Amino acid sequence: MSSRINVLKTYKIYINGQFPRTESGRTYEVKNSKGEVAANACLSSRKDFRDAQVAARTAFGGWSTRAAFNRGQILYRIAEMLEGRKQQFVEELMIQGSKKIQAENEVELVIDRLIYYSGWCDKYQQIFSSVNPVASSHFNFSALEPMGVVSIIAPQQNALIGLVSLMAPIIAGGNTCVILASETKPLSAVTFAEVLNSSDLPGGVVNILTGKVSELLTHFSNHMDVNAVCYAEDNANDIKLIQENASLNVKRTTFYKNKNWMSEEAQSPYFINDFQEVKTTWHPIENIGGSKSGY
Repeated sequence: MSSRINVLKTYKIYINGQFPRTESGRTYEVKNSKGEVAANACLSSRKDFRDAQVAARTAFGGWSTRAAFNRGQILYRIAEMLEGRKQQFVEELMIQGSKKIQAENEVELVIDRLIYYSGWCDKYQQIFSSVNPVASSHFNFSALEPMGVVSIIAPQQNALIGLVSLMAPIIAGGNTCVILASETKPLSAVTFAEVLNSSDLPGGVVNILTGKVSELLTHFSNHMDVNAVCYAEDNANDIKLIQENASLNVKRTTFYKNKNWMSEEAQSPYFINDFQEVKTTWHPIENIGGSKSGY
């Protein structure tokens, strides 16, 4: 008998809570640590990015106005769902080159990191907001507001922990996002999208694309309805391109170069603060008699 030919899975992209095939119709081979073809992944196009951006913008209004504790509940639910599929992620990380103990540690850290940020959802405002001293009869308050839609170019090597370490604080702060997963290690990113889809996260809050950084970086950084760009590699040419494109509509740019995503320093409420805007409000102080002064 002839040997059986394995049916390789084609990992789809994740847009607006659904798993479409790429608009371009293109795929590429994902190879394992031995150089063997392990699966197929979508080569996303500019149109895919536009669809993901529209989904993220549409979802932003509802997500940003949710109660902070509810965002925390949803992040915790994502961690719960991931815990139930831990072994699958371990196996995929091993296909992508990790040793078993490394893969187990990474998956457990991803779960813990989601829980960490779920706890910060209703606390970071107290840390970073303030009542400011002013030389007039007013109260002056500074509070944080989410920036909007964030495009994320995830780390190439830390394919799962790096992606989650960027995504979690961004959505914890009320933003929505479009993520470009690792080009060479996309399997766990798309499987993580399946976890998001089965949790309570509304469609469009997180959108995950696969493909080539060289093809998509321009679209991620020059779209006029993207508010911030997050880049987690140290390619000088890529950073220059992002800075130039971001200047077209004054996007916030955040670069995390040479970050060890497995370390404790890779989680902090300051990662939430990196994607917040400060809103300052003045309020007149009422006199005892009820009249307002300070106009």
